[in-house]
Amino acid sequence: MTAKQGYGMKLEVLVSAVQKDAAALISQMNIATDAILVNQCDRYGYEKFPVSDGEVRCFSMPERGVGLSRNTALMHAAGKIVLFSDEDVVLAHDYEEKVLDAYRALPDADLILFNVKVSPARRTYWNESIYRVTWKNYGRYPAYSISAKLASLRRANAHYSLLFGGGAKYSNGEDSLFLRDCLRAGLKIYAHTTCIGEEIERQSTWFNGYHEKFFRDRGVLYHHLYGRLALPLSLRFLLAHRSVMCREIPVKKAYRIMREGVREARGG
Repeated sequence: MTAKQGYGMKLEVLVSAVQKDAAALISQMNIATDAILVNQCDRYGYEKFPVSDGEVRCFSMPERGVGLSRNTALMHAAGKIVLFSDEDVVLAHDYEEKVLDAYRALPDADLILFNVKVSPARRTYWNESIYRVTWKNYGRYPAYSISAKLASLRRANAHYSLLFGGGAKYSNGEDSLFLRDCLRAGLKIYAHTTCIGEEIERQSTWFNGYHEKFFRDRGVLYHHLYGRLALPLSLRFLLAHRSVMCREIPVKKAYRIMREGVREARGG
């Protein structure tokens, strides 16, 4: 009996990629279940690739933006459980069983956020216990940690921002905005200790230093995330990370730039 048969669930991986050979990427990522691969390249196209426990549907499109690619995957998704992923993630050989086990153990969960191994320099979280994700701790999780019941996302009309992330006007933050919207909709989110894969270290598609654009974009993001609390939380963010982020731009100037970003987001 397969995991899907045993739990009455079907897992589908939703992959965002840029300029990739689809067949090679499917093999590299160790995808063995149903999946949707959105490949942002130089053409439109649609292909299907059989895998051991399902089929990968590949949508090629020239438009850019990680939020657009994730929304495209969501629009075409059909699995009961969806797992977001990126082109630089290698999934564990038993990722399907691990994900479905977690949902069987947490039947009230709408979303479950899993561990993925990354280099220490890029790590923003590591779940040491299973717990509810709330307004206090939702901002640390990348998209490739996120899984969800598709019906819950559609009921909440949850989707990714087109303003933030690789290929968009502003840098990262689309994953935090997505989780915020899920919390606003009343969805139940859990963090889980299970590790479902490992990230292959590569050069970031959006980060190239703590320069003025980084801080201005962060100010815009904080307005969208925190509203009236954007400015005090901007200062707290800078003070907490000043030893790493403020070596070239001092805290006072970085705060001024973040304030400019907040004002830009407000339309002022």
